[in-house]
Amino acid sequence: MQRHAAALCTLLVLLLAIGGACAGEARFIRVDYQGDDGGPAPGATQYANPVLAGFYPDPSAIRVGDDYYLVTSSFGYFPGLPVFHSTDLVSWRQIGNAIDRVDQMPYGDGEALSRGLFAATISHFDGTFYIANTCFYCPGRGMGNFVITARDPAGPWSDPAWLDLDGIDPSLFCDDDGRAWLVNNGVPDGPMRYDGHRAIFIQQFDAKTLSLVGPRLQLVDAGVDPASNPEHVEGPHVFKHDGWYYLTAAEGGTGEQHAQMIWRSREVTGPYEAWTGNPTLTQRDLDPARPDPVTSTGHAQFVRAQDDTWWAVFLATRPYRGNQYNLGRETFLLPVRWQDGWPVILPRGEAVPALSARPALPPGDAPRRPNGGPMAWTESFDGAALPAQWVLLDPPAQPWFATGAGGLRITPSPTPLGLHGTGAALSSYVGHRLQHHRATFSTTLDPGALEAGELAGLALLQNESAHMVAALERSADGAALVLLQRAGEDDPAAGRERARVALPEMPAQATLRFRLAAPRLEVDYALDGGDWQPLATDLDASLLSVDTAGGFIGNTFGPYAVRLGHAGN
Repeated sequence: MQRHAAALCTLLVLLLAIGGACAGEARFIRVDYQGDDGGPAPGATQYANPVLAGFYPDPSAIRVGDDYYLVTSSFGYFPGLPVFHSTDLVSWRQIGNAIDRVDQMPYGDGEALSRGLFAATISHFDGTFYIANTCFYCPGRGMGNFVITARDPAGPWSDPAWLDLDGIDPSLFCDDDGRAWLVNNGVPDGPMRYDGHRAIFIQQFDAKTLSLVGPRLQLVDAGVDPASNPEHVEGPHVFKHDGWYYLTAAEGGTGEQHAQMIWRSREVTGPYEAWTGNPTLTQRDLDPARPDPVTSTGHAQFVRAQDDTWWAVFLATRPYRGNQYNLGRETFLLPVRWQDGWPVILPRGEAVPALSARPALPPGDAPRRPNGGPMAWTESFDGAALPAQWVLLDPPAQPWFATGAGGLRITPSPTPLGLHGTGAALSSYVGHRLQHHRATFSTTLDPGALEAGELAGLALLQNESAHMVAALERSADGAALVLLQRAGEDDPAAGRERARVALPEMPAQATLRFRLAAPRLEVDYALDGGDWQPLATDLDASLLSVDTAGGFIGNTFGPYAVRLGHAGN
């Protein structure tokens, strides 16, 4: 242990230059998770939504032969753009992250966690996989759009080819004649009539040079009903069926007014006619007081299965009270039926069902760790690298953690979570997406190598200004258990102290546990294998909801260590 700590300390002194003081080390032995949000259990021929629970927004899915691939947004987290595989559209297994090299994509670097990688789309033609994406904001570029490629969707993915393209949400479509096209959202031709006035454009894409060619044409101005001033038409996709080109895009923002619209044309470049029955998917007309609501549905992509059935993946949220949810926007799946030549995901006024009939496809192998429904798992961090599901706040310029025999070893950073996005050094945090509103999760750690002024434990994070930390602290006065909470920018960057338990000595091992039944949260601890003791009770987890904390990402949780003796908090 001391040898590992000394090695990591030397790296930090040489690479981070943190004032010449030698940092300690926290060793996390494991993380345990158990979650179950209840609801009816699916039968053998059914599935339950969401199919990707937790912070997996803006899904884009394609079929290649008998295989399905899906990518979602990841914003400021690294590695970014998680990639999933399935053979039945229901059971998804993460096979990698498209952005997984520190020098591959310059994002983070002082930007807020809600910046970064937005609304990725995946496509495939001529044996190559493509992901088109928008970066908010990349150092030296501001906002920019790019394409990356791979022969294998599990990676490696190429460095980005930056596009000469204004706007956001690029998506690629390959026509039967081999020509490729890119559609995206942008500022409309002519004057903007109102805030949120946007348009959808198309331009030919050269798949060999990864560049745009020819004129950029406006397909949709404002949305389905321009006279109603629809907000933020975005997330477009083009697909072809029975001789028609279909354009689908979302309107109304990604909140409760979210809705998915559909247009069609005989030519890929238009003109496009809107369906008179629009939207093809929304929940905005339903009673907000209905039980177990699913809201904010949209940002959909249509997928044709090998049996000629059609399906749609889309984002939605599951509030537990009002519009409060901690999980972020999640990935849902529903069948599509065709009505007079138009694809309908849900009839107007119909709620997203709790259970649906499974696709008539060979059942896929269940992933080692489920991505939806009840689950329980343990992570020991004993591999050579972090598993694909675990993320950092930014690409790390220098090493500050290591995995392997004995668990996850973290050198505490001088930067608390609340200073992320300010250009400070990275926070020492390794996170996993929260996937249930009813969940119990804990970490067991060995704090023996912590130095005075350092603390290590378990964090639950919404963003820089909203998080909770349960931790062991070593100070000049001895050892203590603390609970820190940041609930707004007026709180200290490390959080305001909500609980403290002085200890006679630093334990050899401690387990820190969060018990969430949103909006209620309880925090417990156990020392050296002893009984559970309360650290804090009846906390308000809605402080970490999007409705309260702002932004549009979901909660993550995981091991965290900080050197508060050297932080400007």
